[in-house]
Amino acid sequence: MGENLKTYDVKDLGLASQGKKRIEWAYNDMPVLQQVMEKFRKEQPLKGMRMSACLHVTAETANLVRSLKAGGADILLCASNPLSTQDDIAASLVNDYDISVHAVKGENNETYYKHLRTAIEHRPNITMDDGADLISTLHKDYKELIPDILGSMEETTTGVIRLKAMEKDGALKLPVIAVNDAATKQMFDNRYGTGQSTLDGIIRATDILIAGKIVVVAGYGWCGRGFAVRARGMGANVVVTEVDAIKSLEAVMDGFRVMPMEDAAKIGDLFCTLTGDIHVLRPEHFSKMKDGAIVCNSGHFNVEIDIEGLTEMSANVEKNIRNFVDSYVQSDGRRIYLLAEGRLINLAAAEGHPACVMDMSFATQALATQYCIDNKGKLGNKVYFVPQEIEEWVASLKLKSMNVNIDTLTPEQVEYLASWNMGT
Repeated sequence: MGENLKTYDVKDLGLASQGKKRIEWAYNDMPVLQQVMEKFRKEQPLKGMRMSACLHVTAETANLVRSLKAGGADILLCASNPLSTQDDIAASLVNDYDISVHAVKGENNETYYKHLRTAIEHRPNITMDDGADLISTLHKDYKELIPDILGSMEETTTGVIRLKAMEKDGALKLPVIAVNDAATKQMFDNRYGTGQSTLDGIIRATDILIAGKIVVVAGYGWCGRGFAVRARGMGANVVVTEVDAIKSLEAVMDGFRVMPMEDAAKIGDLFCTLTGDIHVLRPEHFSKMKDGAIVCNSGHFNVEIDIEGLTEMSANVEKNIRNFVDSYVQSDGRRIYLLAEGRLINLAAAEGHPACVMDMSFATQALATQYCIDNKGKLGNKVYFVPQEIEEWVASLKLKSMNVNIDTLTPEQVEYLASWNMGT
């Protein structure tokens, strides 16, 4: 344990040894982040910076935070979701790596926001967010601290939507890098990571067989696509619901049935929301669901399922009939099973994305942090894409770690692509 132990509020420091093993296991499968950590350790680009990160407290996140500390940052970590914290990881970060952590799995709303405020009161120069709760709270209640913040990173689709709305309204008062929109995050983390980890969480919570089930996927963004493909790969009959005509057409072309939720509600065995929007599943849908229907969410917040509406229409609610499963009994005897209280099923009931996928996302996060510092005073109060050079560097390193080589353009090809007068 380090001599200057940081502040913390975790479940049990006695879990640290178990957490450290899991952090080290994940680290072995994060070769790009390993190189970023080594680069940061040598160059110290974050030296003197106070950082506050509101992220899912997982083994992969632990290695991101370790990388930021290696780069010189004084960092404090809190949870971005009340059910996503892995308590052994939180304990190890405090006990073994001397990092401030304020996160407990299952914390209530009051504790969640207490931890969030602790992160803000760390008086950060850089913030990291996973859903924009930290940034929105900062703008509402801590406006006086905003001038000291060089920039923030946002990790989720939901968060980017919120931040772009703030920018449009003129309410955003600091620069934000939309790490979620990076190809090395969105195409791989959101698609392959969410696809696999969502199924993992559902199976751990329910122990159901996916093969033969009618699985209804609400939303066909990168996360929805990933989950739909993985569910089909395990033998499910997949139905997609969407509001976007282009995404709906893509789902049809990908071989999925597409229909309104009103129709899907009548036939689905398992429903999973992945939209980032509110009340995607509502009482009018619950009333049509068959006995034994399972509903869950893999979007960021628990608002995608109208849990209050489901509760009000139910004759009885049986909590925790097995871990992460609540039974909502209807007046006609039908049972609707809600998983993980409508929270992120892949993090509440499982371990989140595999480390090799988060490797790219978190390497991009770390390098975007350095970009904010290197461009101090040059960035306006808007949402920025990740610079292309960071994307290419991360992708190239990932390919190298997988022993994959690719072609390079010849001088003739470079000249051809840059010219307009070389026709047929």
